[in-house]
Amino acid sequence: MLQPLCFMLRNYLKIALRNLAKHKAYSAINILGLAVGMAIAMLIGLWMYDELSYNKFHRNYDRLARLYVNQTFNGTTGASRAVSIPSATEIRTKYAADFKYVSLASWNFSHLLVNGDKKLNQEGMFVDPGLPEMLTLDMLKGSYATALKEPSSILLAESVAKALFGDQDPMNKIIRLDAKRDVRVTGVFADLPFNSEFYEVKLYMPWSAYLADEPWVKNSQEQWGNHSFQSFAQLADKADIEQVSAKIKNVEKPHSSPGENPEYFLHPMSKWHLYSDFKNGRNVGGNIQFVWLFGIIGVFVLLLACINFMNLSTARSEKRAKEVGIRKAVGSLRQQLIMQFLSESILVVFFALILSLLMVLVSLSAFNELAGKQAAIPYQSPVFWLLILSFTLLTGLVSGSYPALYLSSFNPLSVLKGTFRVGRWASLPRKMLVVIQFTVSITLIIGTVIVFRQIQHAKNRPIGYDRSGLLQVNISTALRGKFDPLRQDLLKSGAVYEVSESSSPTTGVWSNQIGFDWEGKDPKSLPLFGTIACTHEFGKTISWKIINGRDFSRDYSTDTSAFILNEAAVKLTGLQNIVGKTIRFNEKPMQVVGVVKDMVMESPYEPIKPTIFLVNYNWASILNVKLKPGTPVKDALKQVEAVLKQYDPDSPFDFKFTDDEYDAKFRAEERIGKLARIFAVLAIFISCLGLFGLASFMAEQRTKEIGVRKVLGASVVSLWTLLSKDFVRLVIISFLISAPIAWFFLDDWLQQYEYRTGITWWVFAFAGIGATIITLLTVSYQAIRAATMDPVKSLRTE
Repeated sequence: MLQPLCFMLRNYLKIALRNLAKHKAYSAINILGLAVGMAIAMLIGLWMYDELSYNKFHRNYDRLARLYVNQTFNGTTGASRAVSIPSATEIRTKYAADFKYVSLASWNFSHLLVNGDKKLNQEGMFVDPGLPEMLTLDMLKGSYATALKEPSSILLAESVAKALFGDQDPMNKIIRLDAKRDVRVTGVFADLPFNSEFYEVKLYMPWSAYLADEPWVKNSQEQWGNHSFQSFAQLADKADIEQVSAKIKNVEKPHSSPGENPEYFLHPMSKWHLYSDFKNGRNVGGNIQFVWLFGIIGVFVLLLACINFMNLSTARSEKRAKEVGIRKAVGSLRQQLIMQFLSESILVVFFALILSLLMVLVSLSAFNELAGKQAAIPYQSPVFWLLILSFTLLTGLVSGSYPALYLSSFNPLSVLKGTFRVGRWASLPRKMLVVIQFTVSITLIIGTVIVFRQIQHAKNRPIGYDRSGLLQVNISTALRGKFDPLRQDLLKSGAVYEVSESSSPTTGVWSNQIGFDWEGKDPKSLPLFGTIACTHEFGKTISWKIINGRDFSRDYSTDTSAFILNEAAVKLTGLQNIVGKTIRFNEKPMQVVGVVKDMVMESPYEPIKPTIFLVNYNWASILNVKLKPGTPVKDALKQVEAVLKQYDPDSPFDFKFTDDEYDAKFRAEERIGKLARIFAVLAIFISCLGLFGLASFMAEQRTKEIGVRKVLGASVVSLWTLLSKDFVRLVIISFLISAPIAWFFLDDWLQQYEYRTGITWWVFAFAGIGATIITLLTVSYQAIRAATMDPVKSLRTE
């Protein structure tokens, strides 16, 4: 039984190889089209796997959560992961049975580490001692129990330990932290994978040290309304996250301001990455929409490649009709013919698989850079190979099923008598498949253009200040309290136009405050303002636009009790002619001296946040340096670095261009846009491969008809029109189908942005005309080649 089966399979393989070798161009088009489709599907699969496995490194993944709080300000409810210390503490103590751990944590900031002549800036957090165990960090040295027990301890990532100590054992070594104090290395953990929320956290320090080092943090232990921290929780084994969220919901309400209505809830780690967007206090999705989008694109692009195979196989049916007739006449069963054609299909897909793996291997590095990933082909995973082989078999069966069933159904008597005709409607399925191909391709083109327009729309939004030549430098401990002499030395360098300090960079608002009051304010309202403390020169440094009143000035000693508001803040107060009026801030009267044009400091897709600026040198976090126009940037940076080194010789010169920081706000959308553009181009390429093959077949099929028409006087143009019009007609039908589909989905996608572009008619016209031109270019080669053929050659057998 086994021997005849092997013989039959070997025979199928031999016939399949002969057919592929006999029709080289047809085989090449099929294999290349399938390979490109499979390569895209594999890359998208790797990207989706990376997204869906985010944070799964942590063994407590299903039990970990982050504390969130809903608050209502300015008539809008917003969800924030910034919580207060007393709330987290009360949750930990009052609901201890529901949690294994509740850990307070600072935000992830850069810290200076010094060991002898080795100096590093690395990001880290101050945390409660239980967090490393919650996150199940892979401890290479030390233990969870002792790693953060003492205030002077520090837990390092393996890469940081190696950078500081080389091959030496780092345990119990002393390093200088932030030029403030010495700390002892009490543990080393393996660097986390790239697709972990905590990938960039390279050091952990005890919460007790944070309390000791920062008086404002210590004072915050009793301030229920000071939401300046984050908190992570690990649920007890039998606790239900929804039920626990309901229990802790009102933990802060007795201590909140009227109208604030704080409501706490737990956001599980499984949703941090893919379900991170909130609107009106409710989760509305997030990156999951892109996972589904690219998954659908991957399926459709692979489908396009399969359609090519089906189309070209059925189009060549007449060429193989006699073969089928003879095989049936000598006793072949239909099941055997189906098996033969399916084996040919699977062989083609197998060759395509090998080519697609090579394509993925070559392009993976560039794809990772574009997508911001570190995906790799898991060669050693049996599951990967099982999926790949199953995927290949399925693709072969899907691609070859219709041709196999179609070809094996031919009547042998009709074929051998020469009376076989494929029928008037035989080409209808092929035409429908071509319409599907171009519907997908045109939809992708329209989507790509709309995504690009949305990004450009936001990029072209007036930002209200000048970010060119503007640097942001984190203020280290050594720089604090030395602003005036530092500014003078920077100005004397000749490379700097102006210098200022601020509590937030121009690309973010790090502090939001309530406690503002003014004459005529509704006593029931609870307005929230972004609050930025700065030095007098802030406006001159960033070139903001004063539209009413004046800028801060050292000439006015009263400016330490003055406000400057942006337009959105003025609108929120409802005050007319606001300059000169008094606004009380935590009962302290402050005079409004100016109004500035709204500046885009946060998301360029969202409305401008009402923001108040005040002069306060004690809140400074950022040094803003405006380079002098005309000075070569490289030379200017050297001079700025030299001055900063005089004041802080231990810290590396770590700066950011505001331009780069602002551009980073578009990074997610730009990545999606670039990936969509590449997929659209490849979808068109696959579709055009199929068209090229079909055009070649049709030209071959109508060779004699073309010869007769030429003898009767037909021109090359008329013959080109004859061969091209059917394809153009199909593309027009595809456009009419794709346009409303694209409009429906893209209009829904744009609704997530407050500041968004419109969907204009020319985008659809561009896609439709572009697809038509591409189609004509694709089929024209074969059409013109057939039209210019010598009719004597095409008719000589008649």
